[in-house]
Amino acid sequence: MRASTRPGSRCLQWLSAALLALALTAPGAQAAGKKAPAKKTVASSQVKRAPAKATAHKAAPKRKAQTSVAQRKTRAASRKHHVAAAPAVLSVGQKMGLHATADPLALASSVALVVDQDTHEVLLSKNDEAVLPIASLTKLMTGLLISEAELPMDTPITITQADVDTEKGSRSRLAVGTTLTRGELLHLALMSSENRAAHALGRTYPGGLANFVQRMNAKAAQLGMHDTHYVEPTGLSSQNRSSARDLARLVGVAYDDALLRELTTSPGYEVEVGSRTLQYNNTNRLVKSPAWDIGLQKTGYISEAGRCLVMQAEIAGRKLIMVFLDSAGKFSRLADAERVRSWLQASPRPAGHKVANSFATNG
Repeated sequence: MRASTRPGSRCLQWLSAALLALALTAPGAQAAGKKAPAKKTVASSQVKRAPAKATAHKAAPKRKAQTSVAQRKTRAASRKHHVAAAPAVLSVGQKMGLHATADPLALASSVALVVDQDTHEVLLSKNDEAVLPIASLTKLMTGLLISEAELPMDTPITITQADVDTEKGSRSRLAVGTTLTRGELLHLALMSSENRAAHALGRTYPGGLANFVQRMNAKAAQLGMHDTHYVEPTGLSSQNRSSARDLARLVGVAYDDALLRELTTSPGYEVEVGSRTLQYNNTNRLVKSPAWDIGLQKTGYISEAGRCLVMQAEIAGRKLIMVFLDSAGKFSRLADAERVRSWLQASPRPAGHKVANSFATNG
């Protein structure tokens, strides 16, 4: 009967209930225990992602440097374009429109004159009366005066600050304080167009530089060079001016001077400067060519004058004086001389015209 349930049975029922309650609470505790490591995993994940952000932050300067290099290249290209686009300096002949003048040989020089030295026949002329800057062709008159003065060629002359070019800022291997003989300076001035050498020759001329320049102009007048004017002995000044006709006269007179013939056609020359030996070469490479027989020559260049060249040479059995002024290219004056030589070799006696006493000199 239910009323008479034994105490032992009730104890078993309580024990069963206790075990059931324990069983029900145990999974919750296990579940709670498993969730804790999950939080650690999240935290660990967050810690692992942090270095990735740091790495990305460190990479930024590299991208910035690459951008900077690209910007520098762009700026350099812009500067290069700007320089390339800068207008070229026009020579006086170009400003005068002389290059528009046509000639049968299509010369690059805007002024040209070819004369038979013996008969004074004009074989080719182009703007030969135009008065232009003559650059270092000036040194031919400088050399003529030094030679005619018969000054001692072994006299030592020291380069001073006064010989440094302040007109064009040109360079020189003859440093201030360098001492060479007058003969050595004359050789360098005529052969390799050394500006400091030419200036030192004029500066040390009896009476000084001013007297030397005065003598240059007096000599030009004596020779009938009425289009010619000098202001200094190097040719760096664009105020030194002449015409092809006047220069042909000068070449004819200079050719009669054995010293000038020798020095202007010398292919190379060495000078001792302290413990060093300086090698100089002729500015006219045609003097080394076996195809040419050159008796005297001089080159010249400043931007206002263009490329210039005067020569005495024998071609096809004829002694010729050639003048090329305002040529618009580094080698174009030499190419013009080659054109004339080829033309004369193909037709040794081209039709010319004689200008009476045009190139005769007065001393």
